[in-house]
Amino acid sequence: MMVSETRVESKMVCVIGAGPSGLVAARELVREGHKVVVLEQNRDIGGQWLYDPNVQHEDPLGANPWLKVHSSIYHSLRLMSPREVMGFTDFPFLVKKGRDPRRFPGHRELLLYLKDFAQWFNLGDIIKFNTKVHYVGPFNYGAGASREDLKWLVRSKENKGDHEEELEQLFDAVVVATGHYSNPRLPSIQGMDTWRRKQMHSHIYRSPHPFRGEIVVVIGNSFSGQEISLELVKVAKEVHLSSKIVDIYEGLSKVISKHDNFHFHPQIDTLQEDGSVIFTDGSKIIADTILYCTGYNYSFPFLDTKGIVVVDDNRVGPLYEHTFPPALAPSLSLVGIPKRILGLPFFESQGKWIAQLLSGKKVLPSYEEMMKSIEEFYHSNEVAGIPKRHTHEIQGFEYCDKYGENVGFPKLEEWRKELCVSAVINLFVNLETYRDSWDDDDKVQEALRSPYFTQLGVELE
Repeated sequence: MMVSETRVESKMVCVIGAGPSGLVAARELVREGHKVVVLEQNRDIGGQWLYDPNVQHEDPLGANPWLKVHSSIYHSLRLMSPREVMGFTDFPFLVKKGRDPRRFPGHRELLLYLKDFAQWFNLGDIIKFNTKVHYVGPFNYGAGASREDLKWLVRSKENKGDHEEELEQLFDAVVVATGHYSNPRLPSIQGMDTWRRKQMHSHIYRSPHPFRGEIVVVIGNSFSGQEISLELVKVAKEVHLSSKIVDIYEGLSKVISKHDNFHFHPQIDTLQEDGSVIFTDGSKIIADTILYCTGYNYSFPFLDTKGIVVVDDNRVGPLYEHTFPPALAPSLSLVGIPKRILGLPFFESQGKWIAQLLSGKKVLPSYEEMMKSIEEFYHSNEVAGIPKRHTHEIQGFEYCDKYGENVGFPKLEEWRKELCVSAVINLFVNLETYRDSWDDDDKVQEALRSPYFTQLGVELE
């Protein structure tokens, strides 16, 4: 239960990352009266949405935790959710003249939306670009300071073009907003280390053209694996999609049946030096390339919490409500950790809670209460058979609504939920066409008549 406080404080806060979660967290912190510095390693805002085609010198399997390329977005990527549901609660994702007007626009349109957001709320002056954070640690931990009074040492390097300038600063609080789609997760396959042909993770996939005429094995039946396979099938000699899950839903089955060079397999049993790929059903092919669409690991190589926060089989913890490490909160928080949620509104609610905790308007439960909540959550997952690596996969809208209650954040509008659900249903039936053909126009019109668009939208035009 959150308790209101009369004491209001202004803190010096470092936000690491200027992607969607970092930008909205910074906006909320500024609104609450805090002094904010956003450190961004790239030349511009956007995080994952800042497309970077320059991957030719990148580690193909992403084994280096200090990757040069942050974004995993490929050239043709389009949003999986309709634009009506994607915006922050006070900044609709409107169609702008001269830009991509589609309901499911390309990735650049979301980047431009984030740029509009940053400009509208005057965030540019607080962002320090080309600045990579190398160390974040509690400055006075163990020196008798309470968790509310911790200070944080942040060391970074700013790229000045011809040289790097080392920076060091103390902050009252740090918000980690570095995303979780940059550190590739790889399976363990017998023979993987000795297979001598091309292997790469989808992190550095940008277009299908380098695979023209090849036999390509795509590992991973997630939506990225499916969509990249759909691109490859147009240029490759053969595409073989391999998955642990052998059941194929209607939309994928339709696509496979349409293409003679598109094949589905169970997972791989063995890779052999001559280029052979042997699947668990005994089938075998000779491939030119293996493309791993196997997801990403959470990684915070700069974060020194004295062993308090760890990543264990892709579980970041312990985190109260996927945001606060109990022993270090509220001065340390992590935003954008949960997956499979409606991201931007959820990040906004995280930012509001963090900002109000730091100002003293809200307080967290005791350390013991937070740890008990985390342990109960872990136990419920175990009972439900949910693997540890799926700890932060939050399905459904209920959690987002419950989370927002901490700061009185409004529940997601019903039209927003309905449009999300209808898009997912359409995807499973029409994998190739769901972004350009739909039957929920009545719900779209209802959304566009809501105060979210009719009041805020007019003001923002």
